[in-house]
Amino acid sequence: MTDVTRFETSEVAVNPTLQLTAPTIEYSVAMPNPESHLFEVTLRVQGWSESVMDLKMPVWTPGSYLVREYAKHLQDFRSQSGDRPLAWRKTSKNHWQIETDSVSDVTVNYRIFANELTVRTNHLDSTHGYFNPAALCFFLSGFERNCYTITIVSPRRGWRTVTTLPPVSGQDCTFAAADFDTLVDSPFEIGCHDSYDFEVMGKPHQLVVWGKGNLEPQRAIRDIQKVIEVEAEIFGGLPYERYVFLLHLSGSGYGGLEHKDSCTLNYPRFGFRASDKYDRFIQLVAHEFFHLWNVKRIRPKALEVFDYEQENYTSSLWFSEGTTSYYDVVIPFRAGLYNVKGLFHNLAKEITRLQTTPGRNVQPVSESSWDAWIKLYRRDANSDNCQVSYYLKGEVVSFLLDLLIRAKHRNERSFDDVMRLMWQQFGNANSAAQNGEFSLKSEEATPVREQSNGILNSHSLPAEIGFTPEQLKCVIESVAGMDLSDFFARYIDGTEELPYHEYLEPFGLQIASDQTNEIPRVGWTLGVENGREMIKFVEAGSPAQSAGIDAGDELLAINGFRVINAEQAGDRLKDHQPGDMVQITVFHQDELRTCDVILAPPRPTHYHIVPVEHPTSIQKQNFTGWLGVPLSKL
Repeated sequence: MTDVTRFETSEVAVNPTLQLTAPTIEYSVAMPNPESHLFEVTLRVQGWSESVMDLKMPVWTPGSYLVREYAKHLQDFRSQSGDRPLAWRKTSKNHWQIETDSVSDVTVNYRIFANELTVRTNHLDSTHGYFNPAALCFFLSGFERNCYTITIVSPRRGWRTVTTLPPVSGQDCTFAAADFDTLVDSPFEIGCHDSYDFEVMGKPHQLVVWGKGNLEPQRAIRDIQKVIEVEAEIFGGLPYERYVFLLHLSGSGYGGLEHKDSCTLNYPRFGFRASDKYDRFIQLVAHEFFHLWNVKRIRPKALEVFDYEQENYTSSLWFSEGTTSYYDVVIPFRAGLYNVKGLFHNLAKEITRLQTTPGRNVQPVSESSWDAWIKLYRRDANSDNCQVSYYLKGEVVSFLLDLLIRAKHRNERSFDDVMRLMWQQFGNANSAAQNGEFSLKSEEATPVREQSNGILNSHSLPAEIGFTPEQLKCVIESVAGMDLSDFFARYIDGTEELPYHEYLEPFGLQIASDQTNEIPRVGWTLGVENGREMIKFVEAGSPAQSAGIDAGDELLAINGFRVINAEQAGDRLKDHQPGDMVQITVFHQDELRTCDVILAPPRPTHYHIVPVEHPTSIQKQNFTGWLGVPLSKL
C-alpha cells in the first residue's frame, strides 16, 4: 500500500459529464527498479474517436527559459488497444503519431531515463523519485484543456507521495489536474523524505526535505514563515489554499523553480551553518515564493498561454526575474533575518557583479530577456564580453526605480505599489475583468474572452491576463508620477552606465569602489581544471586579448618562471607597474607560446554602498523613511 503525504483537502471526482463528451486521459507512473533511473509510464486514453492521435512532449518548462529537449530521455515507446498493437511513427523530435482508426481505448507505454537532479528535470534512484510532468508526460494535441489524472505506483512500502494536485475520490494515490498547464505546474516527490507541516495566515504549508545535511528544519520554518508574511503583506494576502516547499539537499547543486502552489529548491547539503550561506538559502526561498505572484500570475503577454513546443519570447524577463531578484534581497531584511548592513552588503555584491561584467556595455537588459533562450543558459568563453544577465541587471535597475519612486514621493510610494498595481491589473485578472476594475488609462489590457450574444464565456477567460512591455512601463510611470521614457531608453533598452549617484544621493548614500587593488590588469580570469591552471575568460580589448591569449589556454609561466595557481600569478604581477611588459607562457591548443603582455592599470574589483560624508537632514529623513533605521546604523 502506498502512503500519500498531502494537505487535508477535499477529494475530487472526475466530472462524468465531461467524460461523455471528451476522452479521459489517465497517466500511471511506476518505478519498479529505481536503481535503473527509469520511470515506467503508462498513458491510457478512453473514449477516443479520432483516426489519429497526436502525442507531443514539451521541449521546455515554464520558469526555465531554455529548450531542454525532454524527449531525448524517452525510450521503449509502444502503443496498443487492448492486445492489438497500434502503428505509430515520429513526425518530429517531440511528436509521436498513432493510427487509431476504429479504436476508442488507447494505451501507450514508454520509459523515461531520470538521473539529472535539478529543479526542472527528473531524478530517480534508490532513495526517491522526483519528476516535473513537463519532462515526463505527453499532452494530447488539441486536448490540452482536458482533465489529466495521474497515478503513482511506488516501488516500496513506506515511500510517500507529495504533490499539490488534489486526490481523486476512491482511487489510491491518484491525482487530478484540471488541464495540462496545471499538470505541468505540479511536481511530484516520491520517497522517504522528511515532512514538516506549519501554518501561515490560517493556511497550511509544508516543507518536504529529501537528502541529508546540516539544515535545522525548525529554524528554517520560522524564517520561511516570516518571509511568507512579509511577501503576503505586499500583495494583500495569499492567493492559494495550500503551499509546498520541496527541498532537495545535494552535493553542490543550487537552484529553484517556481509553481503556483509550490516550489522546488536545490541547495548544498552543508550550506546552512555559515551565516552568508544560510542567507543565500533564505534569499532563494524568498525569490521562488515571490514568483508565485510575479511570473506565475503576473506574467508577460508572451507567457499568457504557454507554447510547450518552442521558445516563448518576451523582453520583460528583467522584470519577471530581475525584480524578483531585487525583492529576494529586500524581503529577508524586512523579515528581520539580517540587518541594514547585511542588506547593503548583499546589494553591493550584486552591483559588483554587474560592474565587473563587460557585457553590460554591449547588451541591453531587454535584449538579454529576449535572448534568454540562446544565451543565459548557454554560456561560452565570450559570454561575459557580450551579454548581461536579466536577473542581475534587472535586479539593479529595479533597485534604482524603487529609489526614484521613493525619493519623488518621500517614501509614500515605492516599487511595492508597482507590484500591487500589476497584481490588480494582470495577476488577479479574473475578478478585475469581470468587475470592470481595470484602471490603466493608456494602452489598456483587453481581457481575452469569447462572447455569444454579448454573454461572457467565463470558461474561455484565462486565469491571468498577460502584460505587454508598454503596459508594464505605463504601470511603473503611473506609480512614479512621471514619464520614464528616457530611463527605459537609456538603461533598459540601452547600455548606458547606471547613474548610481543620482538615485542614491537623496538617501545620503554613494557608491565607493575598492581602490586597494595593487595588481596591474591582464584582463583574464584563471581557474583550476584537472589540476592545471587554465585561463577561463579573456576580456575584450584587454592586454591578454591584444597579446593573443585565449580562454582555454593553460597558464605555465610569467617571465620564464613557473606559475602553479592564480594566487601566485597575482603575487608575481604585484612586482610590476602598469605599462610594464611581461612574458606570459601558455599552452595554446597544445602549442607552447610565449606572449608579450603590456600591463594595464588595475580596476576596482569590489563596490560598496556607503553614506555620504555630510548627509543633510532631508537625506537622513529619506533613509529612515525607506528602511526604518537611522543612516548612522550603516
